[in-house]
This record gives sequence, structure tokens and C-alpha cells, in this order.
Amino acid sequence: MFGGGAKKEKKDEDEDRGDNSGSAKAQREAAAAAAASKEGEEEDAPPESEDVHFEPVIHLTEKVETKTNEESEEQLFKMRAKLFKFVRESSEWKERGTGDVRLLKHLENGKTRLVMRRDKTLKVCANHYIVPEMKLAPNVGSDRSWVWNAAADVSEGEPEAVTLAIRFANSDNANAFKDAFIKAQQENERLFEKAEAEAAAAEEKEEAAEEKKEETA
Repeated sequence: MFGGGAKKEKKDEDEDRGDNSGSAKAQREAAAAAAASKEGEEEDAPPESEDVHFEPVIHLTEKVETKTNEESEEQLFKMRAKLFKFVRESSEWKERGTGDVRLLKHLENGKTRLVMRRDKTLKVCANHYIVPEMKLAPNVGSDRSWVWNAAADVSEGEPEAVTLAIRFANSDNANAFKDAFIKAQQENERLFEKAEAEAAAAEEKEEAAEEKKEETA
């Protein structure tokens, strides 16, 4: 009886060891499954984007060049001043802006125009050729201001007849403007006369060709 009991105890111990061995095996299998699952997740994970580079559609730092129609002109005169326009409806002077008044000579045709832009915005407030018909007159009661009529100022887009007045910081600046204005006016007069003569000659030539064509018809 006692011998049988000893065998039973040994069997129980063996079963206990078997259970322990089974638990360890189960743990190893679980760990392996977890590792495999982690490897699968790493394989399915999206690639890191450290080396991915996209070119921007627009380069904001690039300089955008804008034309002002002054690229083909030579600057003959530049002076800071304030410009006014006479409003006929209300019979009063209205300020058009403060900035640099410039005389620009075209490099091809040689004609000179007056251009003035407002400070900061650079919006054009005067733009016309200095034609022979213009008369620069002193503004009443001032030795630093001039008045003149422009038959075709295009600062607003369409040609417009305007009366303008310009005021400088002192009389020296005003006189320097007058000298440059008159010089440009004299040069333009010769150019306009030459252009008119060439246009008249071309018109006469065209009329003569038409008459000859009618005679031979």
C-alpha cells in the first residue's frame, strides 16, 4: 500500500513538471507570435518620408519683374515735388501726389516726356510729352511753383486735357526744372516737326501712287 502511494506521488510530480514545461512552451510560442506580429506591422507600416522631396509649384522668393515702359528711356531730370490738378467743375486745385518728377528721353525716337509717380504706391499721376504748345508759367505768388496745360495727359489711361501745377522745395529746384523742361521742349519741337514732314511726304507719295493707278486703270 505504501509502495503504491509513493508511485502515485512520483506520477503527480511528473505531471506537475509536465505542466510547467507546457506553460513555458506556451509562453515561447506566444512570444514568437508577438514578434512575428510586430515584424508584420513593421512591414505594413508606411515608409518614413525623411528622404522624400517635393519641388514647390511656386517659388515665393523669386523676383517678379514688371515692366513700366521706362526700360527704353534715358532719365534727363529728376526732382522731388508735389503735383496738383485744376478741377474745372469746382474751380479748385486738387493734389495728385508727392514724388519724383522725371523727364525721360526715348532711346530710339529721341522724344522726351514728363512722368511723375506717387511715393510708395508708384502710381502715375502725370504722363505726357513736352510739346511745343506748352507754356510753363509761374504760379501766382510763388517762386517755386509752375503751371502748364497738357492737351493729352495719359496718367489715367485715356488722353485727357488737364491743367497741372507743380511745387518744389525751393526756387533753385523750381528753376532747375524750368531749364530742363524748356530744353526738352525745344528738342521735341525739332523731332515733332521732322515727324510731321515725313508723314506729309509719305501721304503725298501715297496719293501720287493712287492717282497713277487710276490713270492706268
